[in-house]
Amino acid sequence: MTPSVKTLSVLGATGSIGRNTLDIVDHHRDAFEIVALTAQSNVAELARQALKYRARMAVIGDEALYSELKSLLSGTNTVVAAGEDALVAAASETVDCVMAAIVGSAGLKPTFAAAKHAKRVALANKECLVCAGEAFMTLIASGTCELLPVDSEHSGVFQTIAAADESSIEQITLTASGGPFRSWSNEQMAAATVDQALNHPNWSMGAKVTIDSATMMNKGLELIEAFHLFPVRHEQLSCVVHPQSIVHCLVSFTDGTTLAQMACPDMRTPIAYALGWPNRLKAPTKRLDLTDLSGLTFELADENRFPALAVARAALEKGGAAPCILNAANEVAVAAFLDRKIGFTDIADLVGWTLDRCEALGLTGRVCSLKDVLDVDREARMLSGSRLDGGP
Repeated sequence: MTPSVKTLSVLGATGSIGRNTLDIVDHHRDAFEIVALTAQSNVAELARQALKYRARMAVIGDEALYSELKSLLSGTNTVVAAGEDALVAAASETVDCVMAAIVGSAGLKPTFAAAKHAKRVALANKECLVCAGEAFMTLIASGTCELLPVDSEHSGVFQTIAAADESSIEQITLTASGGPFRSWSNEQMAAATVDQALNHPNWSMGAKVTIDSATMMNKGLELIEAFHLFPVRHEQLSCVVHPQSIVHCLVSFTDGTTLAQMACPDMRTPIAYALGWPNRLKAPTKRLDLTDLSGLTFELADENRFPALAVARAALEKGGAAPCILNAANEVAVAAFLDRKIGFTDIADLVGWTLDRCEALGLTGRVCSLKDVLDVDREARMLSGSRLDGGP
């Protein structure tokens, strides 16, 4: 290995972000050495990736799939492991960069571990900031790990504020596509099917993130992330609907200047930035040509039709454990919708009910450690689940 080669681990390698990360690696094969690849259940794809990239380690989250992965990688030098502890161990490998792309609260422990051992974490796991923002940013501040956001909006802000003085930042505005139901009425959304909700107009993402885009919960979660990533108060954060998904953020400064970060909607752009920073890696993405566009439009986000955004904003303002409860309840609700157990508009209703119930039970206080976060997460899931089962 030459000194210029970066060691890279990809947590959640078989998901959308993981595959796009490896696509960037494909275009820079001499620049990266793959150390660890992980997946939850897609054992065939994980084995294929491990063989292709000659990964030192391959970890499957579902322990029942260990034997299958072991068989698929028989005769190779790849170390095979399974289970939660093995995911954490893979994340703890000392590498130049970890792509933290495990979706949901399952990514909390591995990403925390990565932040303790890696030189850089490229963060695509929202939950570390939404559920455990204070604890995670304290961990980052206390160590030597660089944190680079991978969400297109936060990557845009990171690039736009650059070396700006904190006091000069007046407003950070994140853009939202509006999802597949941007112009739908409440009545139409109440009857929306799973297939309709998964039909995103601009982005190709996993099912959970795509549903979050349809409810606009994703934008609420991103506002919470931005609160922890950037030196602003919650009232300095806003969002607008931008159907073309060309402008990913706008940063307004105290002198009246507003800077926008623009790119075609392709996650390989922020991934390449996170992997290459402070340099820029060439990405195999479509180049932006403004003359090809019919126009760029911006609309106010309608929190009456998309109440998930209002619920998320309220959780941000409340602070403490509220964002963690919000995330847990949303994961339960989205899973129930995908399983066709509840309707589309029931998602925000269940999340709002869980937040209110947890506040009544005194569960919305401060969370200072990963253990606190996991305890609150578990309690919120239990309450949401009991509600789905017809409980009080």
